Amino acid sequence: MNTTAIRRKGFWAQSHHLDRMTFRDLVVAYLQYPAIVLYMGLAAAGIGTWFYRPAPIGRTLLAIAVAVLLFPVVWYVLHRWVLHSRWMWKISWLAATWKRIHFDHHQDPNHLEVLFGSPGNVVPTVAIATIPVGYMIGGVGGAAAAFATGMIQTCVNEFFHCIQHLSYRPKNKWLAMIKQRHMEHHFHDETGNFGITNFWWDHLGGTHYAGASTRPKSATVFNLGYDDTAADRHPKVRDLSGGVIATAEFRARNKNK
Repeated sequence: MNTTAIRRKGFWAQSHHLDRMTFRDLVVAYLQYPAIVLYMGLAAAGIGTWFYRPAPIGRTLLAIAVAVLLFPVVWYVLHRWVLHSRWMWKISWLAATWKRIHFDHHQDPNHLEVLFGSPGNVVPTVAIATIPVGYMIGGVGGAAAAFATGMIQTCVNEFFHCIQHLSYRPKNKWLAMIKQRHMEHHFHDETGNFGITNFWWDHLGGTHYAGASTRPKSATVFNLGYDDTAADRHPKVRDLSGGVIATAEFRARNKNK
């Protein structure tokens, strides 16, 4: 299965799989990943802009707080109704984007290169979600603070997302819990547990579940509903991927899950 058409040089010329990496391997890879470097740079630029055009401390703190509160809401909405939609693959100019930002990740959940979000989608999303509200609170300085907060949260979210796919059992109860919920999303039923570090919105939206025994195993957990029938009608994702997971392969992957 060709899960990605990304081509990189140097360190990222090789393939990286989190189920075969140590925590140290992950940290080294994370700090070298181009998207993470970009996000950190944009966060620094936002902080620099605040120093150049600062907002009052109270308004700055409010802008930061609102950005922190908005992040899990925006993530939940996008993850549930966009990334797990069944309409993006039907639109030719969106099919490749959907494949890159989520289909590839569910086809091969431990493949590090496709775990990270695409900057072309992540950066505009964070900007749209944070800059207007930050500007309304504190002008340019408020917008810069809110945007920087959103980019920092993105880096934190991506790091914990990586940790959840590492092959280890966390001793920390909170880490163990979020890892378990996310593994259930990937290997049991993808229609729930949409959060990464925050599952409050799953509780509110009725999509939280704790344990595989609470609901039947999904037949679309790896292909998100994009099966051979869907591919025959809308073949672009299949053409780009080199195929979709067959029933036999799906059963083999799920045998011991």
